Amino acid sequence: MSLLMRFFTLVVNVLCLPLHVIHAVGLYEIYKRVFPICLYRISITYNKKMHDKKKELFRSLPEFIKPGGQLTLLEIGCGTGTNFEFYPPGCKVICTDPNPHFQKYLDKSMGENDHLTFERFVVASGENMGSVEDGSVDVVVCTLVLCSVNSIPQTLREAHRILRPGGAFFFLEHVVADASTWAYFFQHVLQPAWYYFGDGCEVTRDTWKHLEAAGFSELKLRHIQAPFLFLIKPHIVGYAVK
Repeated sequence: MSLLMRFFTLVVNVLCLPLHVIHAVGLYEIYKRVFPICLYRISITYNKKMHDKKKELFRSLPEFIKPGGQLTLLEIGCGTGTNFEFYPPGCKVICTDPNPHFQKYLDKSMGENDHLTFERFVVASGENMGSVEDGSVDVVVCTLVLCSVNSIPQTLREAHRILRPGGAFFFLEHVVADASTWAYFFQHVLQPAWYYFGDGCEVTRDTWKHLEAAGFSELKLRHIQAPFLFLIKPHIVGYAVK
């Protein structure tokens, strides 16, 4: 199956040549202006189908409030703000995303979630959040982001850096399927095209291995099957404690 997979991946890469050229000459940046509109609509459907999973995951957030304090949470790749509804009342939120064109949808989500205090929106990638001080947040949230960052290890190092001792990194990510499945085969074959549709998203990442190697003191991680297209059906969910 390996040779067959490589052959069809090559075929898809050839078919994607116009997209490769568009990306190489910088015209793909136009899509980054359109992508927030697409993601806003997709996120509504995703939240409906994953509502119970997200509610269960974020139920643990209050455990990381310092005694007598306010939960300070930073979300990497906040996108359109679809996680806001799951955060506990009084939570102070710092939003980061490398795409500044999400601001319109963030403003809308902020207005709909007045149980939170929004501190600021930082245009930054997960790999470089230098404007956020060391050990300054209780929780870092990252959902459907590690699939598209340039470096998962560096993003996790940054999350670890800005977390206070005892703070937690919450995650919900789609990952590569088991190598013995047809889902794995088609994830690799269709990846060249999916990359452009998902603004850099890669469905072939074994993200859990990076989390296991990130140096957290405790890792609670589960593999689940989400109710979506087979390409993004395999997910991991959980949190890691600094």
